[in-house]
Amino acid sequence: MRWVDGKSLRILTFDIENRPLSYLGMDFTTGEITAIGASWDEANTVRVWLLGKHTLPEMLAGFLRMYDEADIVTGHYIRKHDLPVLNGALLEQGMRPLGAKMASDTKLDLVRSRYMSMSQENLGAMFGISHRKEHMSQVQWREANRLTPKGLYETRRRVAGDVRQHKELRRKLVEVGALGPPKLWRGP
Repeated sequence: MRWVDGKSLRILTFDIENRPLSYLGMDFTTGEITAIGASWDEANTVRVWLLGKHTLPEMLAGFLRMYDEADIVTGHYIRKHDLPVLNGALLEQGMRPLGAKMASDTKLDLVRSRYMSMSQENLGAMFGISHRKEHMSQVQWREANRLTPKGLYETRRRVAGDVRQHKELRRKLVEVGALGPPKLWRGP
């Protein structure tokens, strides 16, 4: 937990997984959330919602409760991917959109640099982060996207692993002064 002006801040790290859903035309596809993982900064556990175990409205409502409690949300490329995808899903389900929130994005708020990958996996390896990116082959992704029991197991492992790796990576980036301040994300 971080303290600012004597107030403790609740920081929520999260990640989503999604699958292709339909074609829009010209090979552009729409998508659907298949997993949401979230963990408080001070917690060792990751809360995971899986499509196939939960309905999409249950997944979104569970995440929304945590999101509303957070002072800051954090993840890798969340302002351009995860947060807009979640808002689209909320809109489709007839639910209220995510409210404005301070967002720390370890891709978009990273110091400017060149000639290196800014993927979470690469940054984790570069900084010697103990939690590794959970790889999935095309065969595993096909199982995951079909929501089979084996696929759901792999999806859970992937989304929880990304959250764990991200929490450790973000702490390291803050420690070395390589991460800029959070920025306000306005959902609506």
